[in-house]
Amino acid sequence: MPPGLDHPEDPRLLPLVAESRAFYAQRGARRGPGTLTELAAVRAAAGTPDPAPVEVLELEGHRVPVRVHAPSRGRPRAVVLDVHGGGFLLGSTAGDDRRHRRLADALGVVVVGVEHRLAPEHPWPAAADDCEVVARWLLRQAGERFGTTALALAGLSSGATLALTTLLRLRDRGLSAVRGAVLHCGTYDLSGRTPAGRLIAGEFFLDAYAGPAADRTHPDLSPGFAEFAGLPPVLLVVGADDVLLEDNRAVAGRLVAAGVDVDLAVYPASPHAFTQHPTPMARAALDDADAWLARRLGPAAAGPPS
Repeated sequence: MPPGLDHPEDPRLLPLVAESRAFYAQRGARRGPGTLTELAAVRAAAGTPDPAPVEVLELEGHRVPVRVHAPSRGRPRAVVLDVHGGGFLLGSTAGDDRRHRRLADALGVVVVGVEHRLAPEHPWPAAADDCEVVARWLLRQAGERFGTTALALAGLSSGATLALTTLLRLRDRGLSAVRGAVLHCGTYDLSGRTPAGRLIAGEFFLDAYAGPAADRTHPDLSPGFAEFAGLPPVLLVVGADDVLLEDNRAVAGRLVAAGVDVDLAVYPASPHAFTQHPTPMARAALDDADAWLARRLGPAAAGPPS
């Protein structure tokens, strides 16, 4: 059970702190690329992801590649649309295959990973458009394709930003069928205008994603400036040592003020994107997120696959 806003750090996690501290002391601090040259080098080192099991979803002439992982047993109880991280610049949903496979089997869900376009070649709103297209396709087609109409969203880092933007776009279209969203360590002020946003002002990835946008407080670009009323339940997961902690706290407060059902789960001795790392703290956070999501998705489906 993740803690709530009143007690964001759970005492049961304290025995895991020493091991987390030791892991990050050995791993050292790491940063993303700070120039186009560094970005090109990181991309080249990452190589090309395995194309399988990529398929392409199309809606209103907009085509978006995705990777789909169905549960190994039983009929799926829901579909989880997941958006990968990478500062809007890096990564592929293929890098999340293992995590998606685990989630599909742990919760009995279909996990759909979005292969959205990357900045700076494709600045905002390209990635957000891709995520919205996949979400709307699933709302229309998931019942026929997967045998379930229950949908949840998830994302990590920039993926959490895009997932929240997608929730807002769906709400603004009058589409309210999403059961909930799990947002890991997102950045919600890309303008540097808020106290939390100023902590990362000037970062390369912000300029790359925002591109020529004249107003970086636009809520589709910086969802922390949006009106949140009418959103489904949200779980915010963040490390206590993450530079984005204050941004997540600020968004949690605004979600509460808007009447949204929100949980803020803060994990001690944990930096940015800690849920991707092999630590007991990460395992605890993922288990908490699974339990939170399972409660929003309802009972697991029974019987063989349809």
